[in-house]
Amino acid sequence: MSTMKLILTQEVTGLGSSGDTVEVKGGYGRNYLLPRGLAIAATRGAQKQVESLRRARAAREVASHEDAQAVAGRLTGLRVQVPARAGEGGRLFGRVTTADVAAAVSAAGGPELDRRRIELPSSIKTTGEHSVTVRVHPEVTTQLTIEVVPG
Repeated sequence: MSTMKLILTQEVTGLGSSGDTVEVKGGYGRNYLLPRGLAIAATRGAQKQVESLRRARAAREVASHEDAQAVAGRLTGLRVQVPARAGEGGRLFGRVTTADVAAAVSAAGGPELDRRRIELPSSIKTTGEHSVTVRVHPEVTTQLTIEVVPG
């Protein structure tokens, strides 16, 4: 089993956020992280570049933490309806995706959300109310209630 050291360029769920140095299995790094531009090889030059990025991110994060709290507050009182094609008994044709939820939040007058920060319960396949978790910031998560309506 070979492992490789990589520096993440973007947040990867379950692995870390941008600027983190991680050690992953060779195949995962070579076949998934590197081709998609999610990571770069951990070299000395890259390490120095990451340090400057991390300092800039630390300065930004203080402000963004407060912004995240404000966004979470806006999401809390929001009534979001997600239209979906449904058959008899409220069963959906297909399922509700994170992109559907992000679009519905914007349509309801909420903030623009990155679909990758929305975590759905296993899969939403029926109409009605469902609870969704939104990771607004690495340290700020909020619950959002969505109503799936036939549409």
